[in-house]
Parts: sequence; structure tokens; C-alpha cells
Amino acid sequence: MTLSQTNLKREQIETVIIGGGQAGLALSYLLTQQGREHVVLEKREQVGATWRQRWDSFTLVTPNWTLRLPGHHYEEADSDGFLAREEVVSYLEQYAASFDPPLRFGVEVTAVERNPDESGYLVHSNDGAFEANNVVVATGTFQQPNIPAASQALSPSLTQLHSNDYTNPQALPDGAVLVVGGGQSGCQIAQELHESDRRVYLSVGSAGRLPRRYRGRDGMWWADRLGLFDQTPDNLSSPEERFEANPQISGKNGGCDINLHQFARDGISLLGRLNDAREKKVALGHNLHESLAKADKTAAEFRKGIDKYVQETGLNAPPEEVHEPQDGYKQEIITGLDLDDAGISTVLWATGYRWDYGWVKLPIFDDYGYPQQQRGVTPYPGLYFLGLHFMHKRKSCLFYGVGDDAQHIAAHIDSRMK
Repeated sequence: MTLSQTNLKREQIETVIIGGGQAGLALSYLLTQQGREHVVLEKREQVGATWRQRWDSFTLVTPNWTLRLPGHHYEEADSDGFLAREEVVSYLEQYAASFDPPLRFGVEVTAVERNPDESGYLVHSNDGAFEANNVVVATGTFQQPNIPAASQALSPSLTQLHSNDYTNPQALPDGAVLVVGGGQSGCQIAQELHESDRRVYLSVGSAGRLPRRYRGRDGMWWADRLGLFDQTPDNLSSPEERFEANPQISGKNGGCDINLHQFARDGISLLGRLNDAREKKVALGHNLHESLAKADKTAAEFRKGIDKYVQETGLNAPPEEVHEPQDGYKQEIITGLDLDDAGISTVLWATGYRWDYGWVKLPIFDDYGYPQQQRGVTPYPGLYFLGLHFMHKRKSCLFYGVGDDAQHIAAHIDSRMK
């Protein structure tokens, strides 16, 4: 029996959008404007489900002016501020309420395949099947928490959780915390734990660092002026760069720097990459100083790019002398850590996410298992992706850029159906 024969309940519809986050809503808005028939299938029970899972004190790291969903640009007075978790959810709820998208909650898609006659697609779900001319996968890039295999070798007496399940310091058992992962989430959580008087050990990787402000402007304002948001995959030195950790930066308290040297000065113990684990002992790499140097270099090159831009454009942005701490280089390189001796009761894996498109039953994936597409348009007529990391530009997965890609796909669908 084939997949196409497994569902008796079938519904015919022009376009199925899989995922009701910002990408799916953006496209639904545009298709609604065009009067095109469609449905949005969301496996959770509420709008903004992914954002609701963030930790309690979470804020965006991009300023509010980057919230530019089609028909719903952020226009409040605090455009240079950073929305908190609840405010992001409210922004999406207001967006959905503004045009009443055809959302169906609690519908989880289990497979997408071509119709036997290749006239369209069959979308299988826990609520029957949909026959569609067009299918748009708008589930984002990173759906599944990525927890290293080393976690399985740790003692069951330790509390282990992914950053996806972290809420606040009070929810963790007493004791020190080992945070594994030095990207945005890992650094922000480590900082919060330290501020709550926890002893914190932070195992870092290869993430870069950006200044929150420089020469009187927010770092993201400068990134926009320098064209970094508009970088395309062919600007990168290798395909792997698409999946590198986001740079260290925070929107907390109106926006602040994340600097591992300051962490060291404040008393957070910095460690190299976690290579292995057994019971209550972990093996660590020698890469701490190299990781610090990479983060420092990223920040220095970013400021250098800004200086050049100011010089070339004559922009009124007074020079700024920067003096950064270097305390991290003074920290001893530790290659092994006994968690009992360190008083560590919790290991928090801030090790990112992985993608899972195994339910898309078409050979459209590259050697990384990533969808092959051009600005969301795949080689299969009527099959699209939206909201992917570096799908068309760096900003394709952000509130700032997903609307542009959604407009491209909406126009493509409209032209195809005429």
C-alpha cells in the first residue's frame, strides 16, 4: 500500500501551507490579498507556538524596526527596543487577527508526496489528506533540539535539558550549572544563571561576537547599512557557513553586549568544546583561546567595516575608542572536569537545533539534507519552502526578510494558477 492510499478522508485545496509561524502567516496574508484559496496547517494549538517555548526572560536580539511582516510593520515608539517573548507572541496574534487566516490548529503533517499522475501533491496529516496544486513548507530550518550523543553517557543523577526546555534559574535544582554552547542562547542563559548567583561553567564553541552599539548606533543598524542582512549563500566561503552559530549579542535590558572576557571577569568559568562525557566526568578541547580570538576578531572586523563605511559616506557618526577586557585569555585551559568536584547538578545543552524534512517524500535535498531551492522555489512545480536559514539572503529566516521571500512565492503561485 502506498502513502497515497493510506488516507480515506481527502480535501482538495489550491495551496497548503505547512506551518503557522511568521513565515506561514506572511504567505497566508499575501495569498488572502490575492484571493487565492489556501489553508495553513499548524501542529500546535496556538499562534506563535515556537516563541512561546522560549525561556521566561527571552527577548529578540534584532531591534523592533526589523519586524516587517507584510501588512504589519512595527510602528510603535520603541522601534529601537527589543520585544520580550510575550510581546513577540502578541505581535503575531495581532497579525493573525488582522486578516483572519484559514488556520487549522492541531494538524500535524506526516508526509508530502506527489500525486501518482504528478498533477499535484498529497499532504498526509493526522486529520486526513489534502490534495493540493501547491505545497509550501514553512516550518523553519531548525525544528528538533540537537543534543550531542555524549549526553547519553552522563550519570542519570544529573539533570539534563536543552535550552529549548529552559525556563528560568529557579526551575533548576540547586547547584552549579554546566552550559554547553557559546552561541546567543548559551551565553544569554549563562549570564542569567550567573546573575541569579549560580556557579556557572560555560563550554564554548566557534560563535562570533558583535557589538551591541558602536559609534552611536545599534549593531544591527550598522549590519543593515553594511549589507550583511542581504548576504546570499554565494557570498559565503563554504556551504557550511549557512549553519554557523549566531553571533553573541543580547537584547536584554534594552540591548547589551555579550562578551566572554567580561564573563570571565565576572566569575563565569570558561571551558573549551565538550568532546566526550562519562558518568560525571567530561573531556574538553584545547580551543578556548582560539574561540575567544575568533569572537574578538569578528567584533574587530565588524567595527572596521563600520569605520570604512562612515569614512566613505561621510555619515555623522563620531569616532569611538574601544577598550575591551581580555580576561578570558588568562583562564587556564582545562581538558577535563569532574562534575561532582565542581558541584555541578545540571547540564544545559545550548547546542542548537537540527532540521528534519524526512516527511517530504521527494528527492530534493542536498548532501547536508537541506532543501535545494532558488528563493524557495524547488525543481518540483508547485513545491516551495519558506523561512529557511539563508534561503535567499541572511535575513530570509528573520521577521526582517521573510516577507520579501513570501511575496516572491505568492507571486509565483499566482502566476502559476492563472
